[in-house]
This record gives sequence, structure tokens and C-alpha cells, in this order.
Amino acid sequence: MKITFLLLEAYAIDGTVRCTFTLADELSRRHDVEVVSVLRDRDKPVLPLSDRVRLRSLVDLRPGAAVPWPNTARAERLMPEPSAMVHPEERSFNKYSAWTDDRLTRFLRRPHTDVLVTTRAGLNLAAARLAPRRVVVVGQEHLQLGINEPGILAEIEEWYPRLDALTCLTDADRAAYEELLPAGALPVRTIPNGLPARVHPRSRQENRVVVAAGRVVWIKGYDLLIDAFAKVVEKRPEWSLRIYGDGPRREELRRRATRLGLYNNVLMMEPTDDMEGELAKASVLAVSSRAESFGMTIIEGFACGLPVVAFDCPCGPREIVTDGRDGLLVPPEDPDAFAEALLRVIDDVERRRDMAMHAAAAASRFDIAVVAASWERMLEELRARPRRDTGR
Repeated sequence: MKITFLLLEAYAIDGTVRCTFTLADELSRRHDVEVVSVLRDRDKPVLPLSDRVRLRSLVDLRPGAAVPWPNTARAERLMPEPSAMVHPEERSFNKYSAWTDDRLTRFLRRPHTDVLVTTRAGLNLAAARLAPRRVVVVGQEHLQLGINEPGILAEIEEWYPRLDALTCLTDADRAAYEELLPAGALPVRTIPNGLPARVHPRSRQENRVVVAAGRVVWIKGYDLLIDAFAKVVEKRPEWSLRIYGDGPRREELRRRATRLGLYNNVLMMEPTDDMEGELAKASVLAVSSRAESFGMTIIEGFACGLPVVAFDCPCGPREIVTDGRDGLLVPPEDPDAFAEALLRVIDDVERRRDMAMHAAAAASRFDIAVVAASWERMLEELRARPRRDTGR
């Protein structure tokens, strides 16, 4: 079976890219797999990709890259023009152009594959409109439905029934799509992201460190986490919080920590290419998000033997964390409750070690081999049964 994944930016550092590469790598052990990137802005992808997986791009944005004749003048004319294919409310609309419209249209009408997996709303919608019926088209959602603007929601309701299937990362998000889309419009499946197949370092539960990781943006709730940790430090001043990641709120959060007198306890760490090693140096993982599409950091923390304290936000943590067994869930956006939960895990060493053991065991549910097997069963079923009339 030939499987093609379509990404907007395969050369970027991005959670969707990382999880797609991990899945493509595993599937390439048994299938012919390629990744097509709409955009290319560097010579090699930043994130690792198996040599078994072919990678190509539709639009080359590298300095000095030239569009070959006979499309040179056409590309120069269309590149500055906005996209007419992608809805303006798509979260990355400004990365598309009339030239990406041209290249996407050409690719989607003749993708030369058995299965096409598209990985964001703009690409899902384009494939629903343009891909030929002979190709099994699966839309993959990495963001929760509720984060979309009204214009995108209207297009999803209209065009997603033309897909052969849709996958979501959580049952909660699957239910939201099933409620939005006409009854029986298309199969909607829950398939989580997977952990790469490798040995993960394990926390020894000896360091007095709480760790958090992710892009430093409002939705991640690091302001709430710092407020909560101020209360932890009042009782356990020997503990520290390390927040790994980059983003527009780094300096604001650093100032917040200083204002609260936490300059020795809260460290804004630079991004690292060995996040698993840094996780293993901690004893607790804090997930303070106001909303999560899934919670890949939780799974990575589990694999390193970290119990998790997380806000019970929509949609991911409650489907990964078993409250009281491998972590604690607390009411959303409640720093006092978060601080109390952190202190419960910090103070009860025996319970923390027990949670760490269960966390490491829970990570096996998300092993990439298990996730890839779910994908294979779905794709084989879609290819074997009589094709549904999608309108394509």
C-alpha cells in the first residue's frame, strides 16, 4: 500500500510534523510511504525522518531557489497573491498563496498514491474538494474542533463528508465532530499520536524538580502555573520549576516569576533537542494548559516515569491521565487547586513513586507500533469495503 502524508511545513519544528514523521517511519516498515510538504524553506528537515520515507515539496522558498521553466513567470506572478483555495480564517492562511493554490491543485488532482492523509483543516478541505475518488482520503485533525473560527466550521460541515474518513486525537473531539457533521456523513475515528520506538530515560524520583514543556503561549497557562508554584514554594522552598520552550510570553513570564520572588525557583529554560533527558531529571510533570488537543507532553512524561499534575481541561488530559493512579487532575484554571495537587505529589514520596511506576506502564498504550496498527486496520477496512459515494 502506498501512503502519502500531506503537511504544510515538513521542514519546521512542530508537533504535527513530529508525530507525522513518527507514524510515517513506523508505517514505512511495511508500506511505501512518502511525505509531501507544501512549503520548503531549508535543505533538510529539522526533525528526524527515516531514510525509508521519501520527502518532497511543492513550493521551494529557500533563498535562491528558482521555479523551472515554463512556470517561472507564473510563479512570480502568483506568489504575492493571497490564496483563494484556503479560507482566510485558517490558522496559517498567511503561509498560503495563489502559487500554493496552483501547486496543491495539481498535486491533489493526481496524487499517485493509494491513501492520502492530510493533516490540518486547510489541507483536509482542499483534498475533500479535489482528490480523485480512486484515492482513499483521510483527514487528520491535530487541533480540537472548538478552536476553529465560524467560517472554517461552516466549511468543515459542508466539505468533510467528502472525505473517506476523519481521525481525531481524543474521544471528546470525535464526539464534537460527530455532532457537527450530518449523521453518518463519514467514519470518524479516535487514533492518538504515538511515542517513537526507543528506550526512554527514566526519572529516579530524587530531584526536587517540577518540569513543564511546550510553546510559551497563553493557551499553555504558564502564568497560572507560576502563580500555583508560588504557593508551593511557600511550603517547599527547596523545589524548583523548569519551563522548557520558546514563544512570545517568555519575558513576561520571567518578570512574573521575579515579581513573585521566584527568581531562584522558576527557571525559563531554552528549547532543547533532548527533552526526554530533561524530563528524566525531574520528578513531576506539570501540565497547566487552558485547553489541549491531545497532550503529547503527558505521554512523553509518562514514558520517562513522571507522574502528572494537570488541569482537567478540554480535551486531552482526562483521556490520558487516570486520576489518582498515574497523576492528578484538578479543576481548570484554578492555581490554588493546582498548588495543592503539586504539594500532595511532592510530599508523599511513596505515592509519587507508585504513580511514576503506573505512568511508565501507561505509556505503552501509546507505543507507535500500537498506533500504527490502528491506522493499518482502518486503512485496510476503507480500501476493502465498497466505496461510499462521497461526491468526489
